[in-house]
Amino acid sequence: MPDTQQQIKALTNAMQKVLLEKNRRYGDSAMNPLGVFSKLSAQDSIRIRLDDKLKRVQNTANPRTNDVCDIIGYCFLLLISIGATEQEILALID
Repeated sequence: MPDTQQQIKALTNAMQKVLLEKNRRYGDSAMNPLGVFSKLSAQDSIRIRLDDKLKRVQNTANPRTNDVCDIIGYCFLLLISIGATEQEILALID
C-alpha cells in the first residue's frame, strides 16, 4: 500500500475515534441540540460551526490540526444530518 494510502487509512481511523468520543462526551449535542439559547435546527447549527471554523482557518497562515479536524468532523455530521447513507458515499467511487 502506498504511503499516502496508509496515511489516509490511519487518519480516517483516528478521526473515527475522535468523532465517536466527542459525540459521547457532548451527548450527541450536534444532532440533538439542547436549544436553550438557539432554536436553530441541528443542520443549521452545524453550518454555523463550519462557518466559524472555516473563517478561523482562512485568517491564519498556519491552520491548526484541531481546526481542520473540526471541519472534517462537522462535515461528517452534516452528511448525517442530510441523511447521507454509506451506499450513497460508496457510489461516489467512479
